Amino acid sequence: MLKNYFKTAVRHFWRHKFFSFINVLSLAVGISASLVIYMIVAYELGYDQFEPDRERIYQVTLETNFNGFTGNSSGVPAPLGKAVKEGISGLEQVVPVFQFQGDANAQVVLERESKPLVFKKQNRVVFTNPGYIQLMNLQWLAGSASTALSQPFQVVLTTKRAALYFPNLPFDRVIGEKISYNDIPVTVSGVVSDIPKQTDLQSEEFISLSTIEATSLKEQFMLDRWDDWMAYSSLYLKTAPRTAPEQLQQQLNQLFQSHLDAEQRKENVVKLNLLPLADKHFDQRYPNFDSRLAHKPTLYTLLAVAGFLLLLGCINYINLSTAQASRRAKEVGVRKTMGIQKKQLIGQFLTETFLITGLATLVSIVFIPFLLKLFADFIPPSMGMSFFWTPPIILFLLCLLAGVALLAGLYPAFILSGYRPVLVLKNNPINAAGQNRQMIFRKALTISQFVVAQFFLIATVMVSKQIYYVLHADMGFRKDAILTFNTPRDSIANHHSFLLEELKALPGVELVSRGFFSPATAGGAFANITYHNGKEEIKPSSQVRWGDSAFFDVYQLKLVAGRKTVASDSITELIVNKVFTQMMGLQHPQEAVGRFLNYNGRAFPIVGVMADFHEHSLRAGIGAMVFANQPGDTFHVRLKDNIGQWPQTIAQMEQLYKSLYPEEDFNYQFVDEQIAQFYEAEQATATLLKWATGLAIAISCLGLLGLVLFTVNSRSKEVSIRKVLGASVTQILTLLSRDFVKLVLLAFLITIPLAWLASYKWLENFAYKTEMTWWLFVLSGFSMLLLTLVVLSIHTIKAALENPVNRLRDE
Repeated sequence: MLKNYFKTAVRHFWRHKFFSFINVLSLAVGISASLVIYMIVAYELGYDQFEPDRERIYQVTLETNFNGFTGNSSGVPAPLGKAVKEGISGLEQVVPVFQFQGDANAQVVLERESKPLVFKKQNRVVFTNPGYIQLMNLQWLAGSASTALSQPFQVVLTTKRAALYFPNLPFDRVIGEKISYNDIPVTVSGVVSDIPKQTDLQSEEFISLSTIEATSLKEQFMLDRWDDWMAYSSLYLKTAPRTAPEQLQQQLNQLFQSHLDAEQRKENVVKLNLLPLADKHFDQRYPNFDSRLAHKPTLYTLLAVAGFLLLLGCINYINLSTAQASRRAKEVGVRKTMGIQKKQLIGQFLTETFLITGLATLVSIVFIPFLLKLFADFIPPSMGMSFFWTPPIILFLLCLLAGVALLAGLYPAFILSGYRPVLVLKNNPINAAGQNRQMIFRKALTISQFVVAQFFLIATVMVSKQIYYVLHADMGFRKDAILTFNTPRDSIANHHSFLLEELKALPGVELVSRGFFSPATAGGAFANITYHNGKEEIKPSSQVRWGDSAFFDVYQLKLVAGRKTVASDSITELIVNKVFTQMMGLQHPQEAVGRFLNYNGRAFPIVGVMADFHEHSLRAGIGAMVFANQPGDTFHVRLKDNIGQWPQTIAQMEQLYKSLYPEEDFNYQFVDEQIAQFYEAEQATATLLKWATGLAIAISCLGLLGLVLFTVNSRSKEVSIRKVLGASVTQILTLLSRDFVKLVLLAFLITIPLAWLASYKWLENFAYKTEMTWWLFVLSGFSMLLLTLVVLSIHTIKAALENPVNRLRDE
């Protein structure tokens, strides 16, 4: 029986190659997109699922709140880890982690008899204790867990790093080898298995925590400071069984408060929180040094897109199958007359659907490498085609195959198998009531297709409009034609002065400044700055920027009061923005000039007030900002407006850089490109929407094409009679197209409130946003209507021009 089903299905597939090709293609697109999206979502949700008792692992985070301004950081005061281990019960593991010199890339040197072997810019180097390795459940391949990190100047390597540094040595012989990290000598004391890919804890070289206290790093890491913190200091805790996280969090804050003096406790606006490890990969408030964060709403959006595309493919199959129903009615009638049962007919038609779906699945597997490139903005770098061949993905593929086949095939199977032989063989397969029900169902499916397609279209337009707005908005400073590059931290001071003057002399350079961060940066540089107004001390949560006297000129920053800072090798003066003056409680910016701020324990005068500018993306409002007159290792170069001259100028800059730092790479970035990176998630969403919109429109048009074919076939004699009676081609076109235009307009009316609400909610993520103008909605609807008329014309014009004799010959 199954063999006969399969043969009949193949014959039908081959006899109707055009419709079969459309069905296979539309289902293949939906299935392949769903597969890739499922791979992405499964990979992202699989982060940090391998740690033993992971539900008891937390990262300590920090929350500040001052004058309504809330800040969050994954960095905590450096001495917290030691104090927690000694002063809090109910903990199984306490794991402090310090990124190597603030996650600066380390220069690793291995002593060799001939000459030292140097590895530049090695990242993922941390200072920690053995608890890190135990927390990550890494396997010891050499060395002992009890002694490997017990003493200063010890390091444990992952197999990847051990193979990099000592490619010809077995792991047991790596023990005892000497390594130097930026002139800090250490001895290899252990080798462990590599860190799994799906984790945000991706360190690969572990230096003993006691090394910090045995070197000058103790001051740099602020091991004695409780009132300050940096992002490179983090703390992980694993609670003992049955320890309530609420109680632990309360103990943490009590411990933190106990290490502050009375004045600090009075002013303290800091709260310690516990972030479950399961949430770390998705919490956008706490970015990681080495790994990317996932955005759960984006993942859910991807799943919704996959579901819609699959649904559209199934709807398209149903429409095309029922559009051909009249052609198969006599086949059904003859089969029933010969004695075949209804369940056998259903089996036959479901076999055809499984054949189509199976072919679509095979085609979708071919599509996957292409879609992986298409989804590059959403795919983790460590996820590749190899992830497809894992058991969960294969199982999902099989379930998808069965589900799509049943979803797409059941309705056509029951409709086609339900024809009555007597009526079929009299050219009247279904009665008027049944025909009306089927027509209403097909129209509902078509409307739903166009609702989805128009929703995607309007969403794409709105997202693109917002991205254009934020990329071209006035951020309060000049951002075009400016590039930045860094010089080595340990570079000779005279080199800075020489390079500065040489850059100024280049014909393609307009202005040059030495500083640190650009006005807007992806990270943040928060400073411990206080102001005493005579009654109380105010400690605004403020960021700081540093630069020489030319910094304001390069970026065209505006002053609203006072003057610019004078040139100096160290900080002597400060400039604040208007938001900072408001936090000081001043009514007018001019009142701030001449007052003093306490910055890192020293008093500095305010000599000017600058206009507010956006220090980050336009998602958030403008915060307090302080500018200090201190040149740094970052050069800010404004080029002349002649874009054609830029490549030559940049080449000259690289030549100058290499003459001073021959061992270093010249890496530069334009400021406007840095700002564009703020909106990578939105630009990725726009790419997704454009892609989804194109597919949704294409599949919807195929569904419309099927409904047009059905209508033309069912009304062919009516059209012929009207032509014989004198109807013009225009009248015939109007007759056949009128109902479809109504469907598209009805879909547009349904889409408007849905698209408006979704756009409004999405724009709430931005403090500054574009307007939702009505004409964008109208333009989107008109575009869809125009496309519908083009699709309609393909077959309606053909039907209107056909010789009526061909259709009336059977009468």
